Amino acid sequence: MAKFRITYNAPVVLTFALLSTVVLLLTQYVSTDARLWFAAWPEFQGTQSYVGLVTHVLGHANWDHLLGNFAMILLIGPILEERHGSTQLLVMIGITALVTGLIQVTFGGEFLVGASGIVFMMILLASMANIRAREVPLTFIAVAILYLGREVVGAFREDQVSQMGHLVGGLAGAMFGFVGAPPSTGTAGANVRAQQQLGIGGTKPAAAAKPAPRPPVA
Repeated sequence: MAKFRITYNAPVVLTFALLSTVVLLLTQYVSTDARLWFAAWPEFQGTQSYVGLVTHVLGHANWDHLLGNFAMILLIGPILEERHGSTQLLVMIGITALVTGLIQVTFGGEFLVGASGIVFMMILLASMANIRAREVPLTFIAVAILYLGREVVGAFREDQVSQMGHLVGGLAGAMFGFVGAPPSTGTAGANVRAQQQLGIGGTKPAAAAKPAPRPPVA
């Protein structure tokens, strides 16, 4: 009987989830003051506000907030990590967090916590799975209209949701998708690749050599 083993298949995504859980346990049950280290501040005031530019993606308001974000991150994240690599995905998360934190300092009027921007970054990035140079997938357009359009409309409502963070994350995911798009090889190139994968086409086999004529028998 074959034995199954548990693998740490997506180091960046799983570590992100574990750290966020530890931070919520810390801020909920150990020290509520620690929340200030895991929040994007509306202005720079001391070391905490600078650290929070990036660490705010680890902080969450409550368990519902955490579970809502990581239900999507744990679903999409491993696929993106396998496609782009752990290092590249970590850089994308870091850039998205930093840009969101800087915009919060510049334009925000309150503290910001949560990985919602990372969720939107991953959603937009995943929708561009089949993008090629000078081509825009229809799935990307549909996702952009549904998710980003909803956030633009929601920006005019008074609630506790940071539409700015969502929009920044979505735009970051779109940018990463376009920047990382492989060059288009055209229809001919695609046909050649398909033929090679199916084991057909390619160069024609050399014709068998004709046997030399036998000399006449005397």
